[in-house]
Amino acid sequence: MSLWERTPERRRATAWPSAEPPGAAVAVTAADEGGGLRPGTLHRGVSGVDRGPVPMSAEQFDGLRDPMARVFFRRGRWPMTLEEVLDGLTEAGELPAQSVYLIGEAGQIPPHEAPGLRRDFRFAITRAAPGKDADLLVSSDPGSVFLQVAAWDPEARVFNYYMRISPAWVWTGDSWSALAPESRGKGCFDSHVNGSVVMKELKQPWSNWQSMSATIQLAPDDPLRDNPLYRQVIGAERLELTVKGLVSRWTAARLSTAVTDGRVTHPDRLLRQLFTSTTVNLASTSVQSATVAASGQDLVLPLGFWLNADALLNDLGLPVGAGNAPSAPASLYADSVATFGFRMEERVSGFARPGDTFFAFMVPEAAYEDNDVVRQAVERGLVPARFAACALMVDFTEPVFSPVRAHLMRYVPTAPVPVSTWCADIAAAVVDAARTLPADSPEAEFARNWAVPEAEWPEVFARRVDAYLEKVAARIRTASGFDDCVRLAESRRRTFKEMRLNEFALTLPTTDIPADAPRLRMHEDGTVGASTSGGSP
Repeated sequence: MSLWERTPERRRATAWPSAEPPGAAVAVTAADEGGGLRPGTLHRGVSGVDRGPVPMSAEQFDGLRDPMARVFFRRGRWPMTLEEVLDGLTEAGELPAQSVYLIGEAGQIPPHEAPGLRRDFRFAITRAAPGKDADLLVSSDPGSVFLQVAAWDPEARVFNYYMRISPAWVWTGDSWSALAPESRGKGCFDSHVNGSVVMKELKQPWSNWQSMSATIQLAPDDPLRDNPLYRQVIGAERLELTVKGLVSRWTAARLSTAVTDGRVTHPDRLLRQLFTSTTVNLASTSVQSATVAASGQDLVLPLGFWLNADALLNDLGLPVGAGNAPSAPASLYADSVATFGFRMEERVSGFARPGDTFFAFMVPEAAYEDNDVVRQAVERGLVPARFAACALMVDFTEPVFSPVRAHLMRYVPTAPVPVSTWCADIAAAVVDAARTLPADSPEAEFARNWAVPEAEWPEVFARRVDAYLEKVAARIRTASGFDDCVRLAESRRRTFKEMRLNEFALTLPTTDIPADAPRLRMHEDGTVGASTSGGSP
């Protein structure tokens, strides 16, 4: 881990306390350049591109048109605290509409039960013009130890990412930097994977956020109670709408440049959000785990655990019968928490407590930003709906981390291709390859989907989804079937925990299932088995 990575002003995960995870990018450092940061200077430091933060060139500096540049940097102002950023915007009459949100993975753990636990509260603050989408998002802890900003540039149509490292500010890249091979997945783009803003727990109950579903617990003497921003905190249900709107704004800007002279310029960058999980969101039930009694009502598990319902049902409109998430007896869930040794654990602090996350059964699901790219690409005519559906129906019972679906990326060109035929050409290549491959190969599954006539695929695929949901609904009402789903959920959580998006140890539960247990996948008949290996680009 580099010196810059270790600075407290660059908030890092408690999940990575002492070393970089395998395969992680090395962050650029000020030390690499042999000197510190200059006060009163905007630096650039894009991980994977720059050796370290260096003063930004005058040409690039003059080209910044986002609110941070307009209000502060171009006027020679260098706010060093969260309050100075917000007050400076207000004094300049810029983006007066302010919304304040609060998140903390330990926020639902009663303070008296863990007096020594680091709470890791963070504010997320949006600023907007009246009646408009937010143009500025600020992330900071209440003490301004770290201070990070995503600012929308309306002329370049990108988010610019900034981080304060006293005594200066560093531009760490823009939305396009997230997609560029040299900086992809590095620095701030290990979480802003595709260049947009991030809210992992994007749906009700907005786990870990203060919201209409839960209130973050504070000790009576917690100094946060006296923080003026804390008194302005509103529910994360509002932030969900903001984040979705901003993700779609960047998606629209990005796709508006996807075609040049009748050719898709980067087909692989576009379709990897169809065939792979570039990132994920986290979903859970809306039931507090501590309230689940063996004799209680059935527990409705997240629909996104079973399939990519947002893409297949909502965006592509498969006419499924019910579309309701399967439910399991509460007794089976309660038994599983004990059987598998569920606990909330943070080894850095020595905290451990038996039980699941505050809201029961939290799991990764397909990311809104991945689905939004597919949805808008279909709406713009860049990707035919039939092609998207045929791709998503490959291994559709594995909505995230599917090596089977990811295997098909090898048929996606990296060079520009004609927009009029590119998806049909990819389909033809896959179908041709399937002729010499086993019937259970990813190519063969796509070929079978592609063989369904244009007028029939919605109904045919919907019947498959209905049959599958009916089978899993029956299986999870048995002890063995539910236990299999718990093992599958933990398998997917382990994959998520390998991502840098996994920022805090208390985001997900720990179990007694061995860390080296085989990766699992769901089959279309509702059974769980070993995952197919390989294929992910």
